[in-house]
Amino acid sequence: MPSDATLTRLPEKADVAVIGGGYTGLSAARSLAKRGLKVAVLEANTIGWGASSRNGGMVLTGLKLSMQTVLSKYGRETARQLFQCSLDSIDTVEQIVNEENIDCGFARAGHLVVANKPGHYHALEAEAEFMQREFDHPLKLVPRAELRTEIGSEIYHGALLDEVSGGLNPAQYATGLARAAQKAGAVLCARARVIRLGRGGSGFVVETERGQVRVEKVLIATSGYTSRITPTLQRRIIPIGSFIIATEKIPGSLIQELSPHNRMIFDSKHYLHYFRLWDGRMIFGGRAAFFPETGSTVRRSAEILRREMIEVFPQLRATQVEYAWGGTLDFAFDMMPHVGEKDGLYFSLGYAGHGVAMATYLGRTAGEAIVTGDLNEHPLARINFPGAPFGLYDGRPWFLPFAGLWNRILDWVE
Repeated sequence: MPSDATLTRLPEKADVAVIGGGYTGLSAARSLAKRGLKVAVLEANTIGWGASSRNGGMVLTGLKLSMQTVLSKYGRETARQLFQCSLDSIDTVEQIVNEENIDCGFARAGHLVVANKPGHYHALEAEAEFMQREFDHPLKLVPRAELRTEIGSEIYHGALLDEVSGGLNPAQYATGLARAAQKAGAVLCARARVIRLGRGGSGFVVETERGQVRVEKVLIATSGYTSRITPTLQRRIIPIGSFIIATEKIPGSLIQELSPHNRMIFDSKHYLHYFRLWDGRMIFGGRAAFFPETGSTVRRSAEILRREMIEVFPQLRATQVEYAWGGTLDFAFDMMPHVGEKDGLYFSLGYAGHGVAMATYLGRTAGEAIVTGDLNEHPLARINFPGAPFGLYDGRPWFLPFAGLWNRILDWVE
């Protein structure tokens, strides 16, 4: 933990305050600073502290909702624009990694959706046909008889491969993005938890635990850690814990058996698992506990995830788990990402597990919009950002145990 002497001093004034030092905030800060604005990134903990450095590092096409659902809900034209946003988000990550020489192992390894039941594979067949027809986006079906070419597990009934997706080391990427923002001229202020946000003249006064900053505009980039500093946004975001274990290093021959092409892999359940290889280790994650991360939820989740990893890969029964961690994701009630602005207060939230790419992209988008004022026509700004039905939510997710149970029931019956 940095001492008070090593913390960056808060500027008294800036053009823009970015609240949150994760992918969204750092990408926005880089974009703004490169355009000559004075930017202060205000982070409650250390830069990159939250889910931005504690995720699975999957850089994925699509959105949390299936594109069939998106098309049904928003219509063909908007759905195609939204899917293009997801493709642009991966390109954005790749571009920044290349421009800033970020050493984070980014690679277009592709993602693989594995079917837990025969009916799920039939749904993947329909999805492949739909994505080709409606979005001209080719996907490759992998029938069960050929599954060993992609994954060393016997429990699945086939898979669907998207070769556009990628992967990276999330903490290394967050560190590189922070350096890029700083190099562009942004001031990164760790341990500067915002305690009050108010109007001041034509702009805002942002009070932190280390002092205040006067700014013209503010970007809320707090994702799953959105607080009562912005109560309207807090009531629209559900913080959900996602947890990951990492094994000890695995022999090379077993690595080749488990994942021959090092895909980003996740299954077809509601209570899903996601996993990949990194640095000779199996990285295995899931919603083992819906509540945000704490010491106790991480420990309990590690026990659950190890058992479930062995169900997928019995070959790892004797393999030790060396690390476990969790991060808090941000889900909107419609499971869509949202970006917008009201009276000089900008926001970008709701990535629902697709934040590596989408947060980077929407952070840059919000940063550009702060300069140009042109955001309202963006497809993710045009869609409605709903709150809870009947207003039965104040930012405290009392219903998460019921949501977890409901997802398990769906996995049983579907």
